[in-house]
Amino acid sequence: MTIAATSLQNHIVLITGAAGTLGTATATAIEAAGGTVIRTDLRGKAGMDHVLDVTSEADWQRVVAAISDSHGRLDGLVNNAGIVSVGDVEQTSYDAFRKVMAINVDGVFLGCKYAMPLLGKSKAPSIVNLSSVSGLIAGPGTVAYNASKGAVRLLTKSVALHGARKSPPVRCNSVHPSFIAGDMIDGMLSISRDREKMLAKLLVDVPMGRLGQPHEVANAVAWLLSPASSFQTGSELVVDGGLVAR
Repeated sequence: MTIAATSLQNHIVLITGAAGTLGTATATAIEAAGGTVIRTDLRGKAGMDHVLDVTSEADWQRVVAAISDSHGRLDGLVNNAGIVSVGDVEQTSYDAFRKVMAINVDGVFLGCKYAMPLLGKSKAPSIVNLSSVSGLIAGPGTVAYNASKGAVRLLTKSVALHGARKSPPVRCNSVHPSFIAGDMIDGMLSISRDREKMLAKLLVDVPMGRLGQPHEVANAVAWLLSPASSFQTGSELVVDGGLVAR
């Protein structure tokens, strides 16, 4: 691998959920590699280029049309927007389950669907979908999150097989983080009466014994967007400190 192979110079990349911890870190990594970032998130989030509710088909159509008018193409799509939900199959309400699936799965589907024509105008298009180690292994208390992230894993593979038929191929890969410092883990810990005890319990499952850092996931995403990963599609890149290696 050469340094040039990891460059994102002249790459235009759309990120969903760009105001969150991983979205912010990913935008920083892409810009550091020379890319141009189009930041999207819900209304009221500061510093966004477009308001985008990933569950809204109309929003996706509007944002993609705007990018087509302003740039004429899209080189990368990072489907990062997502929420976590804690609860087993009996505790979780149907409304809560549907909300998680809408954001975490429908949002990825709509992104891949409506960005595909613009990606087809790129010389080296790439989609990166944020799944989770919870899309690879299950837990009794994360039924909705497990279901959604498992769906993202296989949705990614289907999109990759479809994209491989195009010329040039539209690559599509998933990234599977474990416990990453930031807003999502903070939300999980906030429901505990003893934050430190809960964090210690989570880290027991991580062989490296620490939380991952946002830039460690962001660098993996940037690599999958870059020419350095040009023969990689339909794959799962695990960023988990060894959690699923047990």
